[in-house]
Amino acid sequence: MIEITTAAAKRIQELMLAQGFSDGGLRIGVKAGGCSGFSYVYDWASKPKSDDQVFESAEGIKVFVDPKSYALLDGTVLDCDTNMLGQSLVFKNPNATSSCGCGESFSV
Repeated sequence: MIEITTAAAKRIQELMLAQGFSDGGLRIGVKAGGCSGFSYVYDWASKPKSDDQVFESAEGIKVFVDPKSYALLDGTVLDCDTNMLGQSLVFKNPNATSSCGCGESFSV
C-alpha cells in the first residue's frame, strides 16, 4: 500500500496542471544509486503499465508503481513538506533503514 496524503495530492495536482497533464498520474519508483544505495525516481505517466500497482488518493490523484519498486516502497506514505523550498514531495518509507540528508536516497 502507498498512502498519498492530502498535502501530497494537492502538490501533485498543482504540478500536473502546471505541466499540462490532465489525465494519468505520477509514476514513482526506485533505482540503484544515490549516496545511500537507492534513489527515489518519479515521472508523469498517462496510464499505468499492465503490471503496475495503482494507488489513488481520496482526492483522485493516482500513483503508479512497478513491481520491483513496490517491494521497496510498500507501506510508504507520500507526503509534501510545505516548509521546504518548492514544497517537495517526501517519501516516508518504513522499509528504509537509513536515508541521506536530502531525503532523495535510502538504504534497506
